[in-house]
Amino acid sequence: MLGNFVRRCSALLGLLAMLAGQNAVLAQQASDTQIPSPTIRVTTHLVLVDVVATDKEDKAVLGLKPENFTVEENGKKEKISVFVPPGQNQPPAPGPALPPGIYSNRSQYRSPGGPITVLLLDAANTQFKDQAYARLQMLKFVREQYKPGQRMAVLTLTDSLHVLQDFTTDPQLLYNALGHYTPQERPFGSAGRPTNQAGAGAPAPSTVVTALDASTPSPSDAAGSATTPRGTPLFMAAGLQNFADAAVSYDLERRTDITFQALDALARTLGGLPGRKNVMWVTGDLPFTLNPENRSMTDTELSETLPSFDTRRVGEHSAGDYAATARTGGAEQIREADARLSAAQIAIYPVDARGLSINLNQDAQEVMRQMASDTGGRAYVNQNEIKQGVERALEDTAATYTVGYYTSNQKWDGKYRSIKVKSERQGLKLQYRRGYFALDPTQVKGYKPAQEVAAALSDAVPATQVAFSARVLPSPAAKGKVGVDFLVDASTLSTEDASGGKKMDVLFYATAFSQNGKMLSSESQKVQQTFNSNVYQQILQHGMMLHMDMAPPPGATQLRLAVQDGRTGLVGTIDAPLKMD
Repeated sequence: MLGNFVRRCSALLGLLAMLAGQNAVLAQQASDTQIPSPTIRVTTHLVLVDVVATDKEDKAVLGLKPENFTVEENGKKEKISVFVPPGQNQPPAPGPALPPGIYSNRSQYRSPGGPITVLLLDAANTQFKDQAYARLQMLKFVREQYKPGQRMAVLTLTDSLHVLQDFTTDPQLLYNALGHYTPQERPFGSAGRPTNQAGAGAPAPSTVVTALDASTPSPSDAAGSATTPRGTPLFMAAGLQNFADAAVSYDLERRTDITFQALDALARTLGGLPGRKNVMWVTGDLPFTLNPENRSMTDTELSETLPSFDTRRVGEHSAGDYAATARTGGAEQIREADARLSAAQIAIYPVDARGLSINLNQDAQEVMRQMASDTGGRAYVNQNEIKQGVERALEDTAATYTVGYYTSNQKWDGKYRSIKVKSERQGLKLQYRRGYFALDPTQVKGYKPAQEVAAALSDAVPATQVAFSARVLPSPAAKGKVGVDFLVDASTLSTEDASGGKKMDVLFYATAFSQNGKMLSSESQKVQQTFNSNVYQQILQHGMMLHMDMAPPPGATQLRLAVQDGRTGLVGTIDAPLKMD
């Protein structure tokens, strides 16, 4: 395998000359800011906590030093090993334009310079009318308050994540993207979570029952069979309730799956970019919180445990049943999602798409607050000007310190660990995630790296957890084939100590798609080898190189290239147009 690398070096000199300097710059920046690469985080269990420090008027407090903070994990004081002031842990400035045929998912090309902000318009969990209201509010924000130079991407969530506008600093591009966005009816179920509050939730099941109640009584009713107070036979009412319960449960389960997939995709998309990432999640109702250890009951769950005398609607019963199940039933999946967000330094700012209104779902708002607390963001509910939440998230970035420590509890047991950050400064308000799950991705039961790369290949936005560049050109030696040259930043790959050096396990993929997004073919190669210290240092300095030839099938117009760390499952992807001439 080493011989292959050496033979390929001559073919990659042009690519290497341009990108090797960037690797050195990135390495120097990492050293200057003391922020280790994601690989180090995985192997040494470094815990990074983004802390927003503001005064009583919510203004950024700058100039703080490591000695101004103390960090506790499960009540035990930890030594601060990493400290980055606001503005210093951001993607590097834009690099030189990439030559034709060369593509990269490095941070200076994905989101160069400045803080990283994503606006997510959630149609999967939001009613149609509320989507329209949220869209108008976002247009108002971009038109009146968005400052040139702020970098933002706009995503939408329906059955999966979609890109409305990739990262840009141009407010006109953002305005045009939002202007062309059309609110959508969800392809399944009701958008609202049924609650025990009048006027809230999903009325559809009750509407069906009412229509049937108004029909002519059946012969069994005339014979004196037991009925509900409104005349529906009890056996029919029970059947209708079971049907409605199943419909509501399917709706919530489907929304839950879609939301989990969105969180995983966000972690892949943003995980390789440095610093804190703010995700402004404009939604009507998130289906779960990120802390299954929380045993407090929501109003709907509590009401289901109390006598109701059948005065509530069927949707309210099913909501209570579902709340009790969802609170603990998806605990393992929630732990994994929370661990991914924590490792990616993603803070979620839920913004209630319904604005200020009466009869709002209080349970939904509490879930939004909990999601914000779990990730270090803020929730914005019960306000007409939801654009204020977007503005606040951007302001928080200017007040964010990154504090890191190597946890003294090296038992990676998957349990939740609380975090407390304190300061002796008077009048200082600190905002940060309240804990994390001690999960090692390589030890999760049933974890399959192949599923992770399959998901990354279908994501709407390139993954950044493994940084690499690639050159795609028609193969001069074989007609009808293209050559793909990979150059991977080895600092984003993990290693294992082995006899004689460092063992690396890396997988390379080249997948061809049609114009309508259908996957037509995929080829892969694997590098699994131990390198001696001298060769490994060369790989760290210049990158890991690999060449792959592939024959795209007829109709292929696009390539998605992927590199996966076989040990951790982390993945990076790049999109490249397919040109055969």
